[in-house]
Amino acid sequence: MYVPISSRLLSALCALALLAGAVPAVRAADAAPSAHVTILATGGTIAGSGATSTTTVGYTAATVGVERLIQAVPELAKVAQVKGEQVFQIASENMSNAHWLTLAKRVNVLLAQPDVDGIVITHGTDTLEETAYFLDLVVKSKKPVVLVGAMRPGTALSADGPINLYNAVLLAASQEAVGKGVLVAMNDQIHGARDVTKTNTSTPDSFKTPELGMLGYFQGNKPYFYHVSTRKHTLDTEFDISKLDALPQVDIVYGYANVSPVALNAVVAAGAKGIIHAGVGDGSLASKVLPSLTAARKQGVLIVRSARVGQGIVARNGEANDDELDFVVSDTLNPQKARILLMLALTKTSDSKEIQRMFYTY
Repeated sequence: MYVPISSRLLSALCALALLAGAVPAVRAADAAPSAHVTILATGGTIAGSGATSTTTVGYTAATVGVERLIQAVPELAKVAQVKGEQVFQIASENMSNAHWLTLAKRVNVLLAQPDVDGIVITHGTDTLEETAYFLDLVVKSKKPVVLVGAMRPGTALSADGPINLYNAVLLAASQEAVGKGVLVAMNDQIHGARDVTKTNTSTPDSFKTPELGMLGYFQGNKPYFYHVSTRKHTLDTEFDISKLDALPQVDIVYGYANVSPVALNAVVAAGAKGIIHAGVGDGSLASKVLPSLTAARKQGVLIVRSARVGQGIVARNGEANDDELDFVVSDTLNPQKARILLMLALTKTSDSKEIQRMFYTY
């Protein structure tokens, strides 16, 4: 038999049930996330589009704005309170020193705000590792900063951008990422900015830290850390870009069989303040190039011996007498990251011994 119940009585019964713990007031899954994450968009493949769903090469990068990126992943709302800013809209091969300074300053401004708990930066993959390392050296906060990209445009079958973005926001919103430096979230993996590198031209698993190892995984909507970097970063660095409008010119010169000094001489003539020599093997210097390197150093150009190999320590006084030549070695930094550290080092000092200390510190 149906017995009508007044709305007032129904409300009272519900209130009693809540007090007794029989019915939760708000299900955990429906609770508003507490973390506030800002997504700074810079373009790249993650914001790209192709002619067809099978176009995974030959697409156009940087065509989709940040709001569309956020709308394409509605699950972000379950992870954090997200807002977006379009900082740039470029393919990352066009990333410049000026872009880095603008981006870093904006990151530092946002992280100083109490209502920002973490930042995600969407970025093209070609220079993502370089931007990540630059920020790792100049961000002045322990709050998470996570770079993310995609190897396939959003229009492609099995596009990797949406899940990568979801994981990046998950990481930026997590307490586990606090104080671990700038991070990279790609392919369900967590990498540190200093050591990660792009290893393949097109496959989704391109980003790796081959020898030193990634920091962790994503699984079950949670980041898991297994390693951390021992090198100083973010708040613990000595670099301050707040008043910088430009960075010193530093160029990379490549070593190879039958190399000539033409490229080296050209960058010196163009005004380079520092040169990264990406040598063969353990940063070896060919006899045809050594005189030009020596002459450049005598003119005040800082010379850093790195290696095109991509892994391993460049040994000081190994393949060259660095003490006698007054050269610096890059430790384990690849040439493109050695360039970043040398640029920042030159904003502080031109003393080669001090700069060598920085390479062993960062």
